[in-house]
Amino acid sequence: MKRIIFFVTILSLMIFSTAVTFAEDIGKGKKIIYIPIDNRPVNLFQTIEVVERLGYEVLVPPEIFLGTGAKPEQFGNPDALWNWLKENAPQADAAVISTDAMLYGSLVGSRNHILTPEEILNRAKNFEQLREENPELPIYVFGTIMRTPRSAAATSNAEPEYYKTYAAQIFNYTALKDKSETEKLSSAEQNEMAKLEKSIPKEYLEDWLGRRAKNYNANKYFVDLTKSGVFQYFLLGCDDSALFSQTHLESRHLTRYGKPLGKEKFQVMSGADELGMLMISRAVNENLGYVPKVAIGYNEGTGADTVPTFSNEKISESLEGAIFAIGGLKVKNPANADLVLAINTNPNGKTINADSKKNKPKPHTGIGPYMKMLKEYIKNGYPVGVVDISASNGSDNALMKRLRNENLQFKIRSYSGWNTATNSAGFLIGAGVLTNYMTNDDIYSLLLTRYLDEWAYQANIRTKINNGLIWTVPGDGNAWALGTRQEGLEKLTGDLLSDFAAKNFRLPRGYTLENIQARFLWSRTFEADITFDFVEN
Repeated sequence: MKRIIFFVTILSLMIFSTAVTFAEDIGKGKKIIYIPIDNRPVNLFQTIEVVERLGYEVLVPPEIFLGTGAKPEQFGNPDALWNWLKENAPQADAAVISTDAMLYGSLVGSRNHILTPEEILNRAKNFEQLREENPELPIYVFGTIMRTPRSAAATSNAEPEYYKTYAAQIFNYTALKDKSETEKLSSAEQNEMAKLEKSIPKEYLEDWLGRRAKNYNANKYFVDLTKSGVFQYFLLGCDDSALFSQTHLESRHLTRYGKPLGKEKFQVMSGADELGMLMISRAVNENLGYVPKVAIGYNEGTGADTVPTFSNEKISESLEGAIFAIGGLKVKNPANADLVLAINTNPNGKTINADSKKNKPKPHTGIGPYMKMLKEYIKNGYPVGVVDISASNGSDNALMKRLRNENLQFKIRSYSGWNTATNSAGFLIGAGVLTNYMTNDDIYSLLLTRYLDEWAYQANIRTKINNGLIWTVPGDGNAWALGTRQEGLEKLTGDLLSDFAAKNFRLPRGYTLENIQARFLWSRTFEADITFDFVEN
């Protein structure tokens, strides 16, 4: 369904890198099965778009089988997914599969299901049969360790109902529980932990921890399958987490359990929604025999030691983990790299939210040094990826204004600034290394997807909608359940995106951007599926 119209002959295409084969020929005749964690755009359409530009045919289950929302009836259909997978696996050259989809139906389903341990194990055992029936098929899987939201506001109706009341108590209790395993708690902390445990109704805590135990045991089983050769690679992500939390506790135990495998076969890292892009990138890289080399440049200040919001590790650990996950190598010299990451963090190590009043176009501390580094990379002709993580859930408006004013928007190779820092960095690394095989037209279009989604929508238009514009649209509904306002709001959002693009994008000469549209697939404003026509005249 994309999105791009090119009136151009093959002789006019220019390859951005030294690749000698046109992108559409790289994967010609090859098929990759991809079962995403759900149907949200970044997990489904945007990931597929990257790989299809290399000529691969991506086999995806019917969308009705996938998770399509936060309600139980929208969790997805694991049994249908297994039947579809068994039918299509024999014709594939590789398979990239979400374990959450195959066990629970979706990421949200993993948090709210009522499955028994036996039901979960029986579904997990299907992977052994898949391997027996397809002995030569490279199988790459990715799963998650359940998140531990800090507050009711972070749950978005995607946690058990009681979590809205007891979110803070559960988070703080498990944070202290985690800390007690690595540090000696003070008397005050011990008393606080006991007090918190008593404040949470026993049946709620047992339900929450019991569901987590099922997920934990399933992930241990998948580690065992990796040890026995069922999987080519198993990537396990920590959904929204913190340095001390139940998610971090479980990740530490699972890391220890899978340590004998080494990072060449198994890895636990922070993140969730970028995992599909990372694994599909690894599948392509191994299919091509490509070991991408990635260099990293940090902004001044805290830099590599920054622990972003929603993460349980330093950003340097997340970046290096993502490079390992795609089958790449970290290199020091950017001149030797296939992708150079320019990491935009705040010098003080703090992460603001993109909808904050602090996220203004006016330059702030750190923009000057960052732009100096970035322009030096571009001047030297390096393939640059801008990892924009000074803010969560959207772009840094000050940085984006500088890129626009200095006409650098389409002189970089890739960009990412959505959701959490690890979401942004991981997606960019997975997609960015593949741009070495793409034409300029492909790269421009992928950049536009990111600019429209993360800068125009997430950092600006969504904030305006949530702060009042939604009430100007006739109908009933709110930002988390659009109701009868949805159709009108989609039309308004498309118009706002078109206006923003016209004012803020400096397109490459000879191109126009047309027919920008937005859909709210989950009937909420948090994410939008944005499509457009990118036309060369």
